[in-house]
Amino acid sequence: MQDKKERLIDFKEALNRTRTKKSWAYELIKQNRFPKPIKIGSRSIAFVESEIDAWIDARIAERDSVGAN
Repeated sequence: MQDKKERLIDFKEALNRTRTKKSWAYELIKQNRFPKPIKIGSRSIAFVESEIDAWIDARIAERDSVGAN
């Protein structure tokens, strides 16, 4: 069992944090290049906040590694 409590954020918040458009996020999800959503209702999804934060950190790391070469 995990000690840390995970927090869910709604799709709108995930899009806002990642500065992505809905259609592009769905495309990235389909390509397994974006965190997988969690279905929380018949027409609602959410994301694990730490997974979105890790995705953002990975994009920053990619940028920094490209600039270092």
